[in-house]
Amino acid sequence: MKLSFLLTALVTAASLGLAADARPKPATYLTEAEARAAGPDFDLQGEFAGDKLGAQVIALGNDTFRVVFLNGGLPGAGWDKSPKVEIEAKRDGEKVAFEKEAWKATLTKDALSGEGGRGKFSLKKVQRASPTLGAKAPADAVVLFDGSNCDAFAGGHFDELGRKLLASGSKTKQNDFQDYTLHVEFLLPFKPLGRGQDRANSGVYMQDRYEVQVLDSFGLAGRNNECGGIYSKTEPSVNMCLPPLVWQNYDIDFTAAKFDGEGKKTRNAVITVKLNGVTIHDKVEIAGPTGGGKKEDPTGGAIQLQGHGNPVFYRNVWLVKK
Repeated sequence: MKLSFLLTALVTAASLGLAADARPKPATYLTEAEARAAGPDFDLQGEFAGDKLGAQVIALGNDTFRVVFLNGGLPGAGWDKSPKVEIEAKRDGEKVAFEKEAWKATLTKDALSGEGGRGKFSLKKVQRASPTLGAKAPADAVVLFDGSNCDAFAGGHFDELGRKLLASGSKTKQNDFQDYTLHVEFLLPFKPLGRGQDRANSGVYMQDRYEVQVLDSFGLAGRNNECGGIYSKTEPSVNMCLPPLVWQNYDIDFTAAKFDGEGKKTRNAVITVKLNGVTIHDKVEIAGPTGGGKKEDPTGGAIQLQGHGNPVFYRNVWLVKK
């Protein structure tokens, strides 16, 4: 009897394990057309702005949405950094009705209206873009990727859709970069059921040592492991991550760590980062390598566009040596 019970338990546990392993992965949409074909969720998410109030609507999958209200306006465009109001609700058709305490709001793909906080509000959908998006490489720049080929990157390859975009998961063949300014543009997929580090994870590494995180952190708190964070070390001053499937960019000023003649470090690396045109790190020291970064020493290093199991794409990547 006991043996029979044990065998039954083992078979049940094994079947449960197989079922867990067979669970489908969260759907990942690489284009707006794909995202729209899956339903109305993509068009409902995004940023909304009005008179001294901003809102970010995040698609969470399974017809669920979270709205984040920001007093004063959107991040980098008026938000006074006072506490946010966050509400979750289910979609009903092509609308979502949010309600929490004094807040009530109705979302459509073009507008978000209701009352709460300081009274009634009517917000319109906006689509922000970095002022340096598409910036041309200066004459003295080292052009790493312009869409013509992937030759500057070891293991570099175009995206699977043939769009002449650089897929994440490679680093430059040149590995002696020291002090420079770097321009890099990136595209995050739409992955509503993804959570945390499984939501469009990548990263831009300075010298293959220090990672500036790339992640779909739209509407989140802005932690050091989210988009714009110096990974695991320093949070961005504001979360400037835009919605997925919108082109975004970093403009980074990097000064390498300095060493004396005996190889002893005399000064930390220093970095200034703009995300979508807004300064999120200003002359921040990096005390040592971030996770996965190579050991510090006087030699330079490569630019790595980290691959982390998510399809993230890059374009218009260039730097100017200082």
